[in-house]
Amino acid sequence: MALEKFSEIYHRAATRKGSNSDLEQRLAHPKSVKELGEIPDDRWLATFSQKIFQSGMNWQVVRNKWPGFEEVFWGFDIEKMCLTPPEMWEEKATNPAIIRHLGKVMTIPHNAQMMKSAAKQHGSFAKFVAEWPESDIIGLWAHLKKHGSRLGGNTGPYSLRMMGKDTFILSGDVEGYLRAHKIIDGGRDTRKSLHAAQEAFNQWQEESGRPLCQISQIIAFSVGDNSY
Repeated sequence: MALEKFSEIYHRAATRKGSNSDLEQRLAHPKSVKELGEIPDDRWLATFSQKIFQSGMNWQVVRNKWPGFEEVFWGFDIEKMCLTPPEMWEEKATNPAIIRHLGKVMTIPHNAQMMKSAAKQHGSFAKFVAEWPESDIIGLWAHLKKHGSRLGGNTGPYSLRMMGKDTFILSGDVEGYLRAHKIIDGGRDTRKSLHAAQEAFNQWQEESGRPLCQISQIIAFSVGDNSY
């Protein structure tokens, strides 16, 4: 695959942001495998749930309501979520302390079960995520989409990024760059497009030594409106 040199992408992004220093200050830093593996599983479920509720809504509204979510859902304790009977979920979905949306509320027990299954094999869901190779991060996206609920699209990747797992994100700017340079065509979430994107990011990572999240940001900062 003939790719634009990452040094050229970086130079363009730094120029647009003012300087190398200005650009570097904007970049994310992923957690280490050890740090990721030590995050309690309830925090992963809380983050997935928050991102699901933020989808299609004002993010700040969800953040303002979040203390109510933590209380209503018992701190997103995985075992409690898995043992809660269906009728109680319907009752919780009407609680004014949260955003009342039964469809999104019902993702919580589904995703808790998905996480519990992974924990049985890996010791914890956190360790499962921590040990997943970034060179196949799209494989982790696919797992979350297949086995979880409403974790497809960018919801899963944004959740991973928020928790510190190294991942690129196909934001509008990044997708636009990949299309403009003919790295992907057709549907963004097709297997062909995702594999082409992963291959490109792997090459840029080998060239630059940077984590995927920074490569993703730098590409976004080098083009478009930087809505990232």
